[in-house]
Amino acid sequence: MKKILLLTIFVTMISNKLQSQNDAKSAFLIKWENSKNYLLEMAEAMPEANYNFKPTERQMSFEKQLLHIRQNMVWLSETYFLKDGEKSEKIEPKTKEEIITQLTASFNRVSEIIKTITNEDLSVEVEFFAGPKSKLQILNLLQDHVTHHRGQLIVYLNLNNITPPKYSGW
Repeated sequence: MKKILLLTIFVTMISNKLQSQNDAKSAFLIKWENSKNYLLEMAEAMPEANYNFKPTERQMSFEKQLLHIRQNMVWLSETYFLKDGEKSEKIEPKTKEEIITQLTASFNRVSEIIKTITNEDLSVEVEFFAGPKSKLQILNLLQDHVTHHRGQLIVYLNLNNITPPKYSGW
């Protein structure tokens, strides 16, 4: 009888752990950490002297791309997932090291904010400039926006004869 009880408890614990990894919030947080690490590797790979590089006049520089990614993740997470919490202050990092420090802090801040929401919160509809969206759609936009600009940064690295870091999908 004890063995059956222990086996039942063990199976339940494993099942709960697997289910928690399959919900939208947990899946996002795992992917978000990998996304952070991948982007930071790119930021590290580009020499600071090339942070002002841009392939054409109408494109953002490497530095501006990184700062744009940071600003967007802060805006989306604090506007749509933070309940009357402390908002990030405006920053203007000047060096590669300061930019990487701020990117890291912002990725971590998004993670902390998302950890505070429930999976039920993701179905709540919010007003967005592109029309009403669910918070799940905003969560997906957070990741998609980083991916979009990170793809551009891969091109910037290649145009500077720098091998981009190896892709890490999950």
